Amino acid sequence: MSGPLVVLVGPMGVGKSTVGQQLAEQLQVTYRDTDDDIVAEQGRTIADIFVEEGEPAFRAVEKAAVHRALAEHDGVLALGGGSVLDADTRALLSGLRVVYLSMDVEEAVRRTGLNAARPLLAVNPRRQWRELMEARRHLYEEVATAVVPTDGRTPDEVTRAALDALELKEA
Repeated sequence: MSGPLVVLVGPMGVGKSTVGQQLAEQLQVTYRDTDDDIVAEQGRTIADIFVEEGEPAFRAVEKAAVHRALAEHDGVLALGGGSVLDADTRALLSGLRVVYLSMDVEEAVRRTGLNAARPLLAVNPRRQWRELMEARRHLYEEVATAVVPTDGRTPDEVTRAALDALELKEA
């Protein structure tokens, strides 16, 4: 199987970065986050890209970054929350080990505070988060090999659940 050993998808604030780093450590592979790739390549934050160029421009940059990472990376890869909106990206995820880290809105509020630093949640954060999840949940589920709920769990517990769900053993 070529491509990443594990790909993590899910909404903003679910813990993809934290769990991804722990999974990589447990599996003794490298970790990569496409949001980090975008920030490094663009020299500005994702929020700045949204504000300065708009969501369509950001999604084009994101798609290119995700496709590059899927082709180049063989460890644990975390994708931005909206990356599954792209049909080509979803097609590339087919056949890979994809873990959808899920959480409900109350957990999202607790973890992120649904703050204005998240450009898609700037106006009515709770309602916008619910609407984003209604639009994306089925896409996360479509690409997922395994769904791992994160509500009320520590990163260690989520990491262990992801390893168990994928039947991967810690190195």
